[in-house]
Amino acid sequence: MKQRRVGLCGAGMIAAAHALAADRAGWKVVAVASRTAERARAAAKQVGARAVGYGELPAGADMVIVATPPSRHAPDALSLLPTGVGVLVEKPFALTLAEADELVSAAADAGQRLAYGENLAHSPVVVAMLRQARRLQGATHLDVRALQEVPTWGDFTTDEWGGGALFDLGPHPLAVAVLLGRAVGAGEVVGVTAHVRGGATHATDEHAEVHLRFAHGLTGRVVASWQHDGAPVWDAQVASPDAVVRGEILPRAELVVNGDDMDVVSQRSGSDAHLNALDSLGFVDQVRAFADDLVERRRPFMDAEFGRLILEIICAAYASDRDGNVEVAVPFVGSRDVSPLQIWRGHR
Repeated sequence: MKQRRVGLCGAGMIAAAHALAADRAGWKVVAVASRTAERARAAAKQVGARAVGYGELPAGADMVIVATPPSRHAPDALSLLPTGVGVLVEKPFALTLAEADELVSAAADAGQRLAYGENLAHSPVVVAMLRQARRLQGATHLDVRALQEVPTWGDFTTDEWGGGALFDLGPHPLAVAVLLGRAVGAGEVVGVTAHVRGGATHATDEHAEVHLRFAHGLTGRVVASWQHDGAPVWDAQVASPDAVVRGEILPRAELVVNGDDMDVVSQRSGSDAHLNALDSLGFVDQVRAFADDLVERRRPFMDAEFGRLILEIICAAYASDRDGNVEVAVPFVGSRDVSPLQIWRGHR
């Protein structure tokens, strides 16, 4: 069988993670594009690929992973879809909801060859949690957290990025919460209430506590924070009067059901901690799943509409804090042509 080929649109840290995941999934990275030729050459050399310009992609690839800054996600994905390749767009899905709308429309026109890059949806812990959550009767509690230190690299705390902890880190716990809510039969998120805190050394947010009201009455809490000291903590818990399911992704992958440890360790685990992390965070199975979707010509599990939904929730959360922590409806009915950070600062 011909080896599948992947291209990288972007050459930063997350693109490097995707490159390792693709290799572990049996793909070959054949092309790397970046904002500068120097960065493209350096990244391409590391993975044995060819450095190209953005306009040269897909450059022989069957799938291209868009891992550029959020302001570039929509333009880059929209330019790639007409070429016939599969396109995986990293989170945050887009800079604005108007761009997300355009991506959803383009994905439909292209036969659903666009996937949203939510790797945690493919994490062994999250997959096992969803399986256990479907057995719960009458869920009454849902809590998901992603806690870590403020990034000291990259442009995450700049206006150009589009938002802070809620916009950049928040998509992960929000996605897990939405999936768990669906698994327990709570329906879709219909309302959002949020408290958001800014940072002391920059003008973006560093901490958000978001309450999600689901259609069938359950309210879940999501915390996305850059104000945590020490190792990152990413975990989730869902409970009913008779059962509790708790999963931890970081610092250690584990699942506990009613006090009993469940085995969720990947069978591919070995001595390489970096590769094991790619497995436990779902990056490898994300590539495999999207590859299968492309072959079978089916809609990806994490599709464009899911990416837009998470951005709708994020925009509603920023608007809720801006307006005094009132509930804001989902789908979001405010401005769709401004960034989440601009919504937080007063745009309606």
